[in-house]
Amino acid sequence: MKKDLHPQYFADSTITCSCGAVHQIPGTVKEIHTEICSQCHPFYTGKVKLIDTAGRIDKFRARQDKKSK
Repeated sequence: MKKDLHPQYFADSTITCSCGAVHQIPGTVKEIHTEICSQCHPFYTGKVKLIDTAGRIDKFRARQDKKSK
């Protein structure tokens, strides 16, 4: 096999989430920082966050009211 072909392998890599969760996994990068993980993602936690940007729901209802008149 060729030398220096494969990346360095770390058996104790850490993934740190912005929520504060820390996971230990093997990998080729020593430290990884993420914004979301399985402990804070709405799909896994069951807490759905509804974000109504710029009143989209209100705009949709206003259009529907115009059509019904």
